[in-house]
Amino acid sequence: MVNVLVVDDEAGISGAIAYALQREGYAVETAADGIEALERAYVFKPDVMVLDVMMPRMNGYDVCRKLEGPDRPAILLLTVKSDIVDKVLGLELGADDYMTKPFDMRELIARVKALSRRRGSDAAHSAAAAAPEALQLGGLRIEEYSRTVRLDGKPLELTPKEFDLLVLLARNPERVYSRESLLEQVWEMDFAGGTRTVDIHVQRLRKKLGERQALIQTVYGVGYKSVKAPPS
Repeated sequence: MVNVLVVDDEAGISGAIAYALQREGYAVETAADGIEALERAYVFKPDVMVLDVMMPRMNGYDVCRKLEGPDRPAILLLTVKSDIVDKVLGLELGADDYMTKPFDMRELIARVKALSRRRGSDAAHSAAAAAPEALQLGGLRIEEYSRTVRLDGKPLELTPKEFDLLVLLARNPERVYSRESLLEQVWEMDFAGGTRTVDIHVQRLRKKLGERQALIQTVYGVGYKSVKAPPS
């Protein structure tokens, strides 16, 4: 079962979201602020977190900063702000998606479903019979089944969307993907952040690759591709 943690200081909103998700078969818990969210996340281990930005004690941005490691959930930010700068900030801090209040509950459920699929938490994924062969790209070793990445033998911590983006590029070295294609295949839906979201995730991924960041290259005017060995 997929675990979802709903974090909002307005009990009416968190309760309505929790009820809707429970009707869809998710295991749901709620928290009223960022500090409580971190405490619940440690015990509940959510696969997806629906996270309000503006909250007392600790806001959603700070929660994003503090959630680290391989067990980090996929994050759907909720915000009343419509400024693209605020949305981009959330994505840069590791959020995977966002919605602006007021929102349509059906769309929120669809986005949670998309995030949970990409998180690898669906029952079908859990029941996979055997782990596929690891992907190798330069100094990267990518284990899709366990969703782990090693860079020159050392663990590399990626958010769910960063991992999915890397896997797609690594499966087909030298294939050029347009930003629109990456948006469709990685996010599995029309995403309100547009292709700017793809650029932000590529930038974050390259930063984590450090000296190996040239494994992911920009094809100007088109999109991105991976290479087996970057040019010397």
